[in-house]
Amino acid sequence: MNFKEYGDSNNETIILLHGGGLSWWNFKDEAEILKNKFHVIIPILDGHSGSDRDFTSIEDNAQEIIEYIIKNFNGHVYLIGGLSLGGQILLEILSRKNDICDFAIIESALTIPMKATQKMIKPAFSMSYGLISQKWFSKMQFNSLGIRKDLFEDYYRDTCKISKDNIIAFMEANSKYEIKDTIQDTKARTLVIVGEKERTIMKKSANIINQKIKTSRIEIMPNYSHGELSINNPEHYIALINALTGQSEI
Repeated sequence: MNFKEYGDSNNETIILLHGGGLSWWNFKDEAEILKNKFHVIIPILDGHSGSDRDFTSIEDNAQEIIEYIIKNFNGHVYLIGGLSLGGQILLEILSRKNDICDFAIIESALTIPMKATQKMIKPAFSMSYGLISQKWFSKMQFNSLGIRKDLFEDYYRDTCKISKDNIIAFMEANSKYEIKDTIQDTKARTLVIVGEKERTIMKKSANIINQKIKTSRIEIMPNYSHGELSINNPEHYIALINALTGQSEI
């Protein structure tokens, strides 16, 4: 696994896990703000542009990050945040090592398996994958995701570099992930985030996480869609970090 780093390594460490199909730029604006006070690390998840290996599973990605934290930070960092697929990986990390961080932010993480969707992923992407490199098609997909316009070139460059097999692998993993019961043992004070405009299954997933993690609270973000907080509104994301951790303004 490859990593982007910001800030002074002597400061407390924050790790941010990007969403599926994206890359480190998902959190680049947050990292630019946080680096003045923290050491910020953005892992490039397996199978994504800039990664060093194919995607195998959410569990494997979680274990890689745990081993990285054990090796480099004595098994503990200040805060871990994750969006969507990154949020699922964060859930897996918290369920495997209950003392890995003081704080966690889980944004738009699916925890209810979608069996019908899972069956459709392989045929759908097998048929449409050739269009991904077409800019008009990529722009249409990009607009449907509601990502702010200035990130299109990053999105287009990186989606073109993801193989069909990797897209199918992480999309299938996303659609079938189930939260582990050991998540209830985490010691991290956790903020669970879901957008008001997200699908009902995402809101139900957020409630499941909130119920299982006793040290958590849930926030439904008014007028926000899937991933819109961390991708489009970095200042708001930073404000939530401040509120969760009790930090003065970063």
